[in-house]
Amino acid sequence: MNTTSPRRGAARLSLRTRLVIICLLLVVAALLASNALLITLLQRQLVDQMDERLRTAAAAAVRLPDPGTHPDATAPPERDAVERQLTGDVYVVRLNADGSLSQRPRPAVGDVPELPRLDAAAVAARGGAPFEASGDGHDWRVIAQPAPSPPRQNGDGGREGDKDRGEERNRNTDGDTSATGSIVVAGSLEEVNGTIRGLGVRMLVIDSLVLVLLGVIGWFAVRAGLRPLRRIETTAAAIAGGDLSRRVPDLASSTRTELGRLAAALNGMLDRIEAGDAARAATNDRMRAFVADASHELRTPLFGIKGFTELYRMGGMPERADVDTAMNRIERESARLAHIVEDLLLLARLDEDPTARTELPLEPTPMDLRTLAADALHDLRALAPDRTVTLTGPGGGPPGAAPVLGDEARLRQVMSNLIGNAIAHTPAGTPVRIGVGTHDALAILELGDQGPGMTAEQAARVFDRFYRADTARGRTRTGGAGLGLSIAHSLVAAHHGRMEVHTSPGQGATFRILLPVHTDPLGD
Repeated sequence: MNTTSPRRGAARLSLRTRLVIICLLLVVAALLASNALLITLLQRQLVDQMDERLRTAAAAAVRLPDPGTHPDATAPPERDAVERQLTGDVYVVRLNADGSLSQRPRPAVGDVPELPRLDAAAVAARGGAPFEASGDGHDWRVIAQPAPSPPRQNGDGGREGDKDRGEERNRNTDGDTSATGSIVVAGSLEEVNGTIRGLGVRMLVIDSLVLVLLGVIGWFAVRAGLRPLRRIETTAAAIAGGDLSRRVPDLASSTRTELGRLAAALNGMLDRIEAGDAARAATNDRMRAFVADASHELRTPLFGIKGFTELYRMGGMPERADVDTAMNRIERESARLAHIVEDLLLLARLDEDPTARTELPLEPTPMDLRTLAADALHDLRALAPDRTVTLTGPGGGPPGAAPVLGDEARLRQVMSNLIGNAIAHTPAGTPVRIGVGTHDALAILELGDQGPGMTAEQAARVFDRFYRADTARGRTRTGGAGLGLSIAHSLVAAHHGRMEVHTSPGQGATFRILLPVHTDPLGD
């Protein structure tokens, strides 16, 4: 048993085939409707012409003289010719008032129509309206009209006829105007039906040729119209194969058409997919680098601790001073290890939600960044007495007020990272400038040096985790894991601000903190 539904069968057809079939079905429906309307109008017109012909014949038959009293009596040849000119090729009979046959002035060439009972009352009820009657093999169109008895013509010629007409006029004068019979005129519809049948056959042949021609033209037209769609299909197949750089051809990229809008949407989607794929690949690369760097940073202090413990277990520390030295080294490495772990935990908390710090509660209070600038000035002078440290405004000039709403402890942590970064990555004696003030509704705190600076590539990655522009320097110093600037950047973002770096090779580097200005620096 075949369970395939018509819908599934149609779904297996190609789009081009379905479009051509739908168009042909619409054309067939239109042709059938137009042909039916045309045939109906033509048939009605031919029947109306037949009716008009029958009315003319009936009017002529009423005026014809009586050929005789016998129903089958026929007119002389000369009068028959006149009747043919008046009535045409129709069937004409006269009926008595009771509906019986009185005369047959014009017999039918073939079969006669089967007329219903047409007495005087039935004829009067029809009111001279045409109607149809059946015959042996074809239909007839019939008109019945009341008619007075015709004048008789005998051997005395016109004298007796004139006498009868005089008597008839006398009867009419006496008031007797009732009809004594009816005239029935019938015309065969065989010619009309034959014309309609011939026209229908011709229309069928012409419509078939038109459908074949339209089918061929439509097939190639739809094929040409769907060519951009096939190109889109080819492009999609290539993309599915892994080539995300492919795009839909420009031939189908006009946004004024449905295919053009589809192509534009697909190209936009492909751009986002390619960008997302590239971002995912970059994230995976950063994750691998992060894991490798974190492993390296954690391994260094762990190996130091492990080495000292193994040395102690093997008896390599016979003196108390050796043990004390080893314990101090173990304590420093443990502190470094704890510092790295705390930094990693802090970054993980900052990554969870940059705006809602559920795991890292901030305690923002009204404060002025000049306080942090002044403390940074003192810290730098204490940590690097050989450096010249100046306090200015942003980019130079006198320092200014910079009121913000922030967590002072976290912002101090940011400045500590910047100070340590400046000391670690610039030569001894390098001047340092601290700037503080406001600009364009932003509070600015910056720290700049005149060290070797960085390239544009290094500056773009300076806030990445475990990134170190100077890869040759050792990693034995506490806090030198490459997480300080990344933490500083995340902490500033937690205050709804941002960090910037302005640098170039040989021109030093300036790290700038930008925070929204607090409009009520004195607090509530």
